[in-house]
Amino acid sequence: MNGNARPYVIWSITDGKPGHRQQIRGLIHALRDELAVEEIEFKAAPAALALIHLASASYPPGEGCPPPDLIIGAGHATHLNILAARRARGGKTVVLMKPTLPRWLFDLCLIPLHDGVAPSKRVVLTQGALNTMHRSTDADQNVGLILLGGVSRHYQWHDGEILAGVGSLVESTPQVRWTLTTSPRTPASLLDGLRGLAYPNLDVVPFQQTTQGWLHMTMASAGQIWVTPDSVSMIYEALTSGSGVGVFDLPQRRSTRVVRGLERLVQAGWVTGFRNWQPGQSLPRLSAKLDEAARCAKWIKQFWYPNI
Repeated sequence: MNGNARPYVIWSITDGKPGHRQQIRGLIHALRDELAVEEIEFKAAPAALALIHLASASYPPGEGCPPPDLIIGAGHATHLNILAARRARGGKTVVLMKPTLPRWLFDLCLIPLHDGVAPSKRVVLTQGALNTMHRSTDADQNVGLILLGGVSRHYQWHDGEILAGVGSLVESTPQVRWTLTTSPRTPASLLDGLRGLAYPNLDVVPFQQTTQGWLHMTMASAGQIWVTPDSVSMIYEALTSGSGVGVFDLPQRRSTRVVRGLERLVQAGWVTGFRNWQPGQSLPRLSAKLDEAARCAKWIKQFWYPNI
């Protein structure tokens, strides 16, 4: 395999949160295009237990497993586990976020640009969180997707504004077949309001009714995707898919790095703000391909495994 006697062993450590697991999956899928890899997945132990493992230079979950070449984790709960695993069994460490612990403790930190960290030999900045999407070749401008998040610390959620935006969007684009889905953060009150929307070109599919892989398949076919601004990871997944991306309007709670990051995307023309959208207008697509997982995987191969 790629000239090696064995595949590179990746230990992935997860805190169980779907968004964090999605980031890990995105990087590992991209690494498979660069290297022959074997993945072993572990669930993060509680911090107190992970600290004991670190202090004792042991990592019981990995006993009997081949030693890792890479240890990858996302989520603050994974950090001590990552360090314990490395101290016990070796390997290079990769965290997919701005860590709460000092960055010099890790070999590589893949940190979203909006977190405001300077790049360095240990820090690679990314456009948003990594994901498993790829640029679609099957997107149809007459197929649209609406992704609704919910309450967040960055934006004030208003059911009325979202329902009005969805209604205006769907009503002014009768040629587009829209599918709308929600998230675990979507308020029940909004779901009640959605039931009152009766448009022939709109299908409402609450997230509870979706199956594994449904969102990615639906996103890949959509030429236009609208997202609420609280769902930053969904915005970057939509951009990675190559679709035209729009963002509904919600008042910000304060000027956080996430809010400013989204404002930069609007100013750069990567996404279209609802207030700037003309009814019936198709959303422009990014001219350049966005695939941050692939870029990070290529960085790892270039700097850590250049002779493969």
